[in-house]
Amino acid sequence: MNNLEEKIKVFAISNQMAERALDQLEDKFRIDLGRNDFTEKKSDKDEAYYPQFDHDIRAQARDMAVHYELFYCLEVSIRSLVREKLKAELGGAWWDKSEIPDGVRKNARDNMQRDIDSGFTQRSDHEIDYTTFGELAEIVRKNWQHFVDIFNSEKAFNRVMHSLNLLRGPIAHCSPLAEDEVVRLRLTMKDWFRLME
Repeated sequence: MNNLEEKIKVFAISNQMAERALDQLEDKFRIDLGRNDFTEKKSDKDEAYYPQFDHDIRAQARDMAVHYELFYCLEVSIRSLVREKLKAELGGAWWDKSEIPDGVRKNARDNMQRDIDSGFTQRSDHEIDYTTFGELAEIVRKNWQHFVDIFNSEKAFNRVMHSLNLLRGPIAHCSPLAEDEVVRLRLTMKDWFRLME
């Protein structure tokens, strides 16, 4: 390696170290040094309204985004798993053929009707997409015989789903997740995947 290549490499490493140090300062003191203006302008953030919110609120939103994305992926994948498994076991009319509590059916119908009555775009044509996270667990519990080959313990399934539902609250309702709850979320996600080993 020649002297110029070595100098460029040292410069790049020094720059990365400086960027990391500045990231840590911004996080520690909850300040915005304006270093990310270029990337924020290229993002999908609403340029008319987003800048009007307090920096601390934007920082909390940025911190919570990773947890929201994780839970979004989890909930959508569980919903898909339930739909596909019951469809494979009971056929295309699985919603009508499976054991679904009357309250869950009614809630899904009411939520669908609310979408229709709003005049907005309907989120889905499938009732299961109108169930809550807790109702997904109820559907699995009522149809456990169809899920024994997926989950290794009904008791563990109930415990993990209960914990996930509690952790979902602050994530879904725009509250910051406490540091120990972030750890609990990671551990509970690990428990979820362990259920399917």
